[in-house]
Amino acid sequence: MKQPPILAPEGIREVLLHACCAPCSSAIVEWMMAHDIRPTIFYFNPNIHPLQEYEIRKEESKRHAESLGLRWIDGDYNHEAWLGCVKGLEGEPERGPRCELCFRHRLTVAAQQAQSLGLEYFTTTLASSRWKSIEQITRAGLAAESAVPNTHFWAQNWRKGGLSDRRNQLLKAFGFYNQQYCGCEFSMRNP
Repeated sequence: MKQPPILAPEGIREVLLHACCAPCSSAIVEWMMAHDIRPTIFYFNPNIHPLQEYEIRKEESKRHAESLGLRWIDGDYNHEAWLGCVKGLEGEPERGPRCELCFRHRLTVAAQQAQSLGLEYFTTTLASSRWKSIEQITRAGLAAESAVPNTHFWAQNWRKGGLSDRRNQLLKAFGFYNQQYCGCEFSMRNP
């Protein structure tokens, strides 16, 4: 018998969902809520540049969460610190070492946020993008889990189970702003 494409950890009722943007979180949030899992949305994306782009994505994420009555947390935006984190990798292509380091940084902060809220599990919408490496995201999430005690990374390919198609439907239904690049200035130059 074929297993379902999305498998929730046994007994999970709450999760911290690191969200890169509203379009990528929409179908994931819908799936979670339909399966009695309540996400707390954590918007932590210091990689996004310029600030105006960051603010647009942030407000869309917040609007989406509020429309569903979900808790939404704004992570600190410190683009300069993020630039220091990826220093020396600016010229790397998308899906290269810069991306994995970026994922690790963001997911470690997400794990710390989950821990501070008393949530055992965290996951990320990054694993919904066809432009991202699921393997890199999983490695970054497991590294974050190892770095932050009492947390577990829910490694999930959120492209499965029809969620990619549903994302596109929800994008139109909510009238979301849909960005055309990952977020950092290097992805703008190096798609």
